[in-house]
Amino acid sequence: MRFLSFLTTLTVIFAKNVSYEKNIENELSTLKNLYEKKLISEKEFETFRVAILEKQFRTSTTTLSSPSSDPKLVWSDEFDTLDFSKWKHEITLSGGGNWEFEYYANNRSNSFVKDGVLYLKPTLTADTMGEAAMLNGGDMDLWGGSPADACTSNAFYGCERTSNGANIINPIQSARLRTAETFSFKYGKIEVNASLPRGDWIWPAIWLLPTNQEYGIWPASGEIDIIESRGNDAEYEAGGCDTVGSTLHWGPFYPDDKYLLTHGEMKLEKGDFTEGFHVFGMEWDEDHITTYVDDVTNPILSVKFNESGLWNAGGWDKDPTLNNPWKNGGKNAPFDQDFYLILNVAVGGTNPYFPDGVGDKCWNSKSATAAKDFWSCKDKWYSSWESAGERNAMRVASVRVWQ
Repeated sequence: MRFLSFLTTLTVIFAKNVSYEKNIENELSTLKNLYEKKLISEKEFETFRVAILEKQFRTSTTTLSSPSSDPKLVWSDEFDTLDFSKWKHEITLSGGGNWEFEYYANNRSNSFVKDGVLYLKPTLTADTMGEAAMLNGGDMDLWGGSPADACTSNAFYGCERTSNGANIINPIQSARLRTAETFSFKYGKIEVNASLPRGDWIWPAIWLLPTNQEYGIWPASGEIDIIESRGNDAEYEAGGCDTVGSTLHWGPFYPDDKYLLTHGEMKLEKGDFTEGFHVFGMEWDEDHITTYVDDVTNPILSVKFNESGLWNAGGWDKDPTLNNPWKNGGKNAPFDQDFYLILNVAVGGTNPYFPDGVGDKCWNSKSATAAKDFWSCKDKWYSSWESAGERNAMRVASVRVWQ
């Protein structure tokens, strides 16, 4: 009956002699009223909301360089279950190359589906192995004994760590899912319908990495961060849960990454990204990459690729001693190759994403015992996780890719 009532209402709206934009506005308003009256569930609300917005997307003047002039849905997940044929868990202590405080596990405490929504939820390592072992004398061995449970990255001592009182086992257990083994794409449109997590120092991300690294190791083959955010309150000066950022990473070698030239942020005028679901999207072709919130009229970042290419844009053409890894690629190289999708929830770390001296940060990124210091000030941050309840998880209602 809920579906019948909703569809009947929409039929009446379509029959009205109003502009297309007004139709969209009316449909969204009606949908919101139905949800507030509890006539439809949260999952139904988000599904219908995306369908309404998609009609607006299809009127966009942006043309994608895809095999078809009429983009078709080529890959999706509506999360009726956690589909291991689509997603693989990363299993590692490596901390994302940023000495982050989480380790990634395949554990239903951290990644699970409930009522048609995927949850990626950080928990405390002490709850799994005990605080004493985490702090001193404990060993975490992630090497695994079969393909399904094998450690996915040994970088930064990622497959095994031992605590010794100063260097502790990563104090947070979390989840990072990827499609590297199951799906990758070049050009098209991707939309992730998600609600971001709330809680101090939580760091969610929806992003893409190159499948084959055809131009070399990071950042030569690129990285596309559709969105990153921080779970801190909106008052956090570096940008809290009311702010998202998009970034392209590119450069011939580390640390010469020109990401600051291709970074953008968006801040909500009201509320934050943990209160409801939003569409985090990207349109990508050989001429441009645009990321957005809810629809393309709300861009976070828009990068246009010129014929001179990113080598010149980065200023490396002025140094004849450097070798251009993209010289045989397209004008948008390294963003002219297949990329795969990653969904993850990180926590803290020692890179500048959580700047020293900003907010109530209780560890120093230059400290050799940053993870221990973070755990020692648990009383300052963990209450923000507990009070958030289920909202301290990244919740994903759907992922869809068109070409």
